[in-house]
Formats: sequence, structure tokens, C-alpha cells
Amino acid sequence: MEEIRDTDKKPSEPAPRRVRISDLAQALGLTKSTVSRALNNYSDISPETRERVARVAAEMGYAPMPYAQAVRTGRVRALGLVLELDAPDRYGPFLTDFLGGITQEASLEGWTLTIASSNSREEMEDTVTRLLQEHKVDGFILPRTQVVDPRVKFLQSKHVPFVLFGRTGHGKPDPGLSWFDVDGEGAMRAAVARLAGFGHRRIAFAGSHSSYNFALLRRDGYRKGLEEAGLPFDPALEVMEVSNRAEGAEAARQLLDLAEPATAIVYSTDATALGAYDVARERGLTIGRDLSVISYDGIPEGRMVDPPLTTFAVDSQHAGARLASLLIAQLRGAPPGELTELVAAQLEPGGSDGPPVDP
Repeated sequence: MEEIRDTDKKPSEPAPRRVRISDLAQALGLTKSTVSRALNNYSDISPETRERVARVAAEMGYAPMPYAQAVRTGRVRALGLVLELDAPDRYGPFLTDFLGGITQEASLEGWTLTIASSNSREEMEDTVTRLLQEHKVDGFILPRTQVVDPRVKFLQSKHVPFVLFGRTGHGKPDPGLSWFDVDGEGAMRAAVARLAGFGHRRIAFAGSHSSYNFALLRRDGYRKGLEEAGLPFDPALEVMEVSNRAEGAEAARQLLDLAEPATAIVYSTDATALGAYDVARERGLTIGRDLSVISYDGIPEGRMVDPPLTTFAVDSQHAGARLASLLIAQLRGAPPGELTELVAAQLEPGGSDGPPVDP
């Protein structure tokens, strides 16, 4: 019997060969090292060359193999963030937008974000060490900077790149670190100027924990604002170590019970300023008329109270994106001390401030 064969069936074609860096180098007339550094956006490669390499790579369908790239560069293209759960407010008001900004920017650059948490300094150091030993991150974003921040020396001792959300070493020379910050000091100065412009003379300040660098900067801004408005500094009108709504309420009671009570309070954070609303309700006062309040952060809860809170808002999503960008730039070779940014907070007027009843 004759064997019947399907003569129309074509032999299977070999899969197309993956485009390699050597193919790009040959097409571009560049060395493989130059092409590799251009694809990874190293600062020693000119922007024109990086753009040309990226264009040809797209045209040829080049896609790097993540594992091979990690072996070759020693990078896993992952940013690290360790959230310290013993922080006074546990990052609550800004965390979702902040993480969204980091992940969006990292994704655009072909990086990922690894998140871990810790409950103490010792646990934080153990977590960072584990992430590094397991090759899960290349560098770290450090939020909530302290005046003396143990994370800085710890990471420096391990030669690990990092970027700070905020500054450190209040009152000391710039240590040459990479950071992104929002000008809380300028916001507090502007808050005092706004209240003084309404006619207030007894302007108080409720600040955060003084171990945090931002708390001292905002306190400095309040004091500078008084000076610029020609108002005397009264230590009785300044309350520090205020970290939550209940403590914000207690600060308001203390300031309203003075022999010469405050007619306006500048709060370091929105979350603490909400406590002033509780005290006003207790005492039959109207916020914005009997007591003016201005604060800082721009959290959604501040728009839900009556009257809405006047605040200096922070774009947490933008902050996250810029921190990711700065850290990636550092990992690509840019000097840390050249990667610093300070942006302004934006005033969002509500109804919580106005002229005093008896100016």
C-alpha cells in the first residue's frame, strides 16, 4: 500500500532570532558598551546618542532580557521603600498618592518598586539588609526624614544609593545628599503673613515632633513669619510634639486658655488642625470667625469639615514621581549632591481663616 503524505504541509519555520545588543551596535556603528550604557540612560552618554540608540532599538524590536541584564549590570532595576510603622501618623494622609507616583514613574523607566515595613530601627536595618542580600532592590527612598536620621549612616556604611523625602541635619551645612522636599518653611511664613494681613496679633503655632526635620523647618517658618510681620515672639504661643487630632485639640485648649488667648493657630499638619474643630464645637466657637486656623498637607478630610480648612497642599503623587526619578538618576551615575529639588506648597483657601472678632 502506498503511503499517502500531505504534500501541501510546509516544514516548520525557525523562530526569528532575538535582537541582541551586538546587532544594535553593528547597525549603529557603536561599541556594545556604548549601546548598553545608552539604553540604561547613563549620564556619560550624550542625550543625542541615547535618543538615536533608543530609536534604532525600537525599530529593530530590541527588548532586554531582565535576568541577563541584572547579571550584566549588577542591577535588578528595583527601588526599595521601607515603611516604618512606628512613625507618629504611619504616613496615613499621603501614602496612596505617594506610592502611585513612585510606581508610575518607575514603570515609565522600566523599574519596579519593592515595599517592606518595620516596627523599629533594628527591624528596619534587618529588613534593608535582607532586601540587599536577596538582590531585591538597588536603592532606597527614605520618607519622613529626621534631624539625625540613622538610616542615612546605615545605608552609607553599606554603600547603597538612596534619596530622601525631606532634608536632614537641621541647622547644619548641606551634607551632599540627594533629596526632594516641599517648602514647609515658606508655607508657614506665608500662613503667618496671611493671618497678620487679616489683623491677627496673637498667632499661635502647633508643631509636630521635633525629632523630624520638617517639624523644625516649619517652626522656623512660623517664627520668621512673625518677625516679617513685626509681631513679637511669645513662647507661650508655640506648642510642639503635636502628632494627631487629639493632641491638636489639646494644643488648641492650651492656647485658648492663655490669659491673652490666641486668635489664630497655624498647625504643622492638617490631621492635627482638625482637633481645633473639636474644641471649637466644645466651646461654642465658630472656626473662621472666633478662631482662625491654617494648616499644611491638603488631605481630603480638610475639605469635608465645616468650614473647609485653609491649607497649603502638597502634591504627594508628584513627590513620589520625582523621588523615583532622582533615585534612578543616581543609580545611573549622577552625583547625589546634584540631585536635589525644593518645590512650593500650594495655598488652598477654605473658610477656616479670616479677620479676628476684636482686631
